[in-house]
This record gives sequence, structure tokens and C-alpha cells, in this order.
Amino acid sequence: MYVSIGPGAVVRRGDLVGVFDLDNATWSHRTRKSLAVCEREGRVIAVGDDLPRALLLCSERSRSGRRRKREHDSCAVVYLTQLSVQTLEKRVQSERI
Repeated sequence: MYVSIGPGAVVRRGDLVGVFDLDNATWSHRTRKSLAVCEREGRVIAVGDDLPRALLLCSERSRSGRRRKREHDSCAVVYLTQLSVQTLEKRVQSERI
């Protein structure tokens, strides 16, 4: 099942690790450092043109569609979206796309 996270963007529900409010999550220096690393590695994707309100952390599947098994092969993708955490939560819980 897929979840719409903004204009023209969807993620697999099974790949979704967490949804975080950017106002609260970016207070931590660890979160800011992790975001900076992801940004340098090209793993941050901005969805839409508006100011982002939420951060979605997703695991990335290998090209075969299977999750990567070895820890050093795992990779996370961060999506920044203008949708609120509450809206995303409703979309994740619903059975619709």
C-alpha cells in the first residue's frame, strides 16, 4: 500500500519508519547533524515548493524490491513535506492511497 505525502509523491507504507514534526524534531543537535549528513549524501527529497512542516524517514529498498539485509547496505531517505503530521498520520492509517 502507498501513502501520498504531497504533490506527486508517494511512499510505500512498509518503508515508512517515522513521521516527525520539523518544528519539534530540529531542536536536537543530533537530528540537525543527521539531516546535514543525509543532505550531503543526496538522500533528502523536498516534496512541493512550500515551507516543509514534516519530515518522513523511510527505508530504501534495493532495486529488486527487497529490503537490504546487511546493516552497511541499509540506506534511509528523508522526505520533507508541507503536509502536517496529523494529515500524514490519517493517510497512513487509512486504506486509501
